[in-house]
Amino acid sequence: MALAVALVLGAVFHGPSRPSVPEYAVCSPTGEAIHTVDPAHPTVQCILVRDTHIADVGSLVDITTRSRRLLDFWRPPLNVSFIDPTSIIVPGLADAHAHILSYGSVKLNVDLSGCASKQEVLERVVDFVKARPDILNDPSKWIQGMGWDHNIWALREYPHADDFDAEPLLRGRRIYLDRIDGHAAWVSRRVLQLMGELPNTVDGGEIIRDSSANPTGIFVDNAMSLIPIPPPAKADMLRYFDRTVKDALAVGLTSIHDAATEPAAVEFYREYAESKKLPLRLYLMGHLDSVEYWGDKVPRLVGYGVDERLSLRSVKLFTDGALGSSGAALLEPYSDNPSTSGIMRIQEGILSDLIRRFHADGWQVNIHCIGDRANRVVLDILEDVFAGANMSETRPRIEHAQIMTPEDLERIGRLGVIPSVQPTHATSDMWYAEQRLGPERIHGAYAYRTMIQMSRNQILPLGSDFPVEGINPLLGFYAAVTRLSISGQSPHGPQGWYPEQRLTRLQALKGMTLDAAYASFSESVTGSLAVGKKADFVVLDRDIMTVPESEILGTRVLATVIDGEVVYGAL
Repeated sequence: MALAVALVLGAVFHGPSRPSVPEYAVCSPTGEAIHTVDPAHPTVQCILVRDTHIADVGSLVDITTRSRRLLDFWRPPLNVSFIDPTSIIVPGLADAHAHILSYGSVKLNVDLSGCASKQEVLERVVDFVKARPDILNDPSKWIQGMGWDHNIWALREYPHADDFDAEPLLRGRRIYLDRIDGHAAWVSRRVLQLMGELPNTVDGGEIIRDSSANPTGIFVDNAMSLIPIPPPAKADMLRYFDRTVKDALAVGLTSIHDAATEPAAVEFYREYAESKKLPLRLYLMGHLDSVEYWGDKVPRLVGYGVDERLSLRSVKLFTDGALGSSGAALLEPYSDNPSTSGIMRIQEGILSDLIRRFHADGWQVNIHCIGDRANRVVLDILEDVFAGANMSETRPRIEHAQIMTPEDLERIGRLGVIPSVQPTHATSDMWYAEQRLGPERIHGAYAYRTMIQMSRNQILPLGSDFPVEGINPLLGFYAAVTRLSISGQSPHGPQGWYPEQRLTRLQALKGMTLDAAYASFSESVTGSLAVGKKADFVVLDRDIMTVPESEILGTRVLATVIDGEVVYGAL
């Protein structure tokens, strides 16, 4: 980018106050190419940054004139830089539902995403062991990974613990591999031996067994808690966090909602935020795997730490599993497996009591719901518990809101409950979802346009659920506006899967900026490029609001800026 006025941003200032970020303007040379997501000024030519905030927006002439009028004796002349003619600026991008440490763990252990067969999974595990002498030479060390998906294999069946022993290098090792959705785990025969005798049933989960009632090595939902997987050490957490941050900043993420932060991770983030500046904004959803009230077991943090980038004012609860592992709780049996209607991971009465208690204690309540039964149960509870409440103050969220009846799609909007959705789930699941749900139920699934139409205030925060899906928010943007795979395909052809549920590009951008900010009580601080808000923004190499759909995923991030400071790339 061309620098219009070559002044050093780090110049020494003298005067009664010193901005932590020197004043500067960023402008488009070709007109209004800055998409603010602010209805008052949807597109502008320039933004003026002063002391970590947006100080002005408008044309270069206007902000220069106003800046000069406001200058006092200690301020230098305005520093202006121009983006490339084909580039645009958007507000800092947020992921409204992700798993920060899990992503880093996957990238630094065994990443199984995209494996087209069970054999490919085994080959990746073997390659990982060969590349790690510490594990190769010590069979007692655990091997962990995530990302396998039997729904994309030629034989759509769960794998077996004995499959690992078919590979000599893996025989006798402790192996734990999460399914891509994190709702099922595949373990080795050695792990089964360590576990000893298993219960016949598990409330809210399932131990998959063979025809002789022997465990096969697949554990679903609550049954996964039986597996004695060692927790990560703090040093591992730091490695995982650093890797996630590196990848997140490179794709323009400035804020992440961490969906289910357990106490050890909360403590890690708190200590980090106390000792140094967090690299980006974190909104944690506290979680403890307990049916007893645990709101007093996690700290309440709002704008905490150095630069006030850490917040924890919400909790995450679970009702059911996932569609891919047939754990989503449905009102009627699965169309492709009538023997099951999925799994409710918690009893309705216990869930109601927990929600009521968390609400009474002032926590935002965010609840995982995939199936139409899970969504129905939670909406029934929320309608009762939040009767008469000011929903703009409490902002309860349903995470995923994936499969709903038409009546509940209307009700979630009428009640003011926030649906927090992940567009790439639609395009990942579209190849089997209708087979699993049938031709009628599918019309209430992944119904994003309907949700916006039914919403009181057209709020629809978007996330990725990474590492379940990719970390790049433009994958979600593309999926939301096209309903196509990254190769441009869908079961319904190039027009997209149920194209009537596509979002407009402005709706999608708002979903990953201002709507995500609203869902985390920060819309007055971030989410749009408006005067007085934090100077969080991203420079993209092309205009995702106008380029052909096929070019969206080719977009590169040229700069990521938080609090006015460049944290990735360059201006």
